[in-house]
Amino acid sequence: MLYYISGGQRSGKSRHAQELALQLSSSPVYLATSRAWDDDHRRRIARHVADRDARWTTLEEEKYLSRLPLAGRTVVLDCVTLWLTNFFADAKYDVETTLQQARGEFDKLMQQDCTLLVVSNEIGMGLHAPTETGRQFADLQGWLNQHIARRADRAIFMVSGLPLVVK
Repeated sequence: MLYYISGGQRSGKSRHAQELALQLSSSPVYLATSRAWDDDHRRRIARHVADRDARWTTLEEEKYLSRLPLAGRTVVLDCVTLWLTNFFADAKYDVETTLQQARGEFDKLMQQDCTLLVVSNEIGMGLHAPTETGRQFADLQGWLNQHIARRADRAIFMVSGLPLVVK
């Protein structure tokens, strides 16, 4: 089962995904994809860690999610945006390479028999990025979101902390 949960920054995506995961399992997995880029980002990571209690198992993987043993588990993948950033940076900001690698890895992940709750940002709904790289990343994010949403059994769009079921 694939749940796709998207929305803007601070829309309640992660909270909703965690609440839903706890309804589905008494011992869910939190799959963290972020690199700690700077002090602000480390504080954001710490805030997310503090949101989870002892029922959670936390796994950290920056890129190769399909290598993790997730079969039979309920997994919150948080988040696609940071995961995609890792591919983009490592591919030296090559759009085609990044999209191919991320789609391929996501498709491999989907071969595991797990309940997956995928959290992603709708960054294309905000301000127009002032740099070419920023615009390329917004495009990448949109394309990958579409790839995931097409495969989703259920899609939820978060607005101001409210879940709107899209699919």
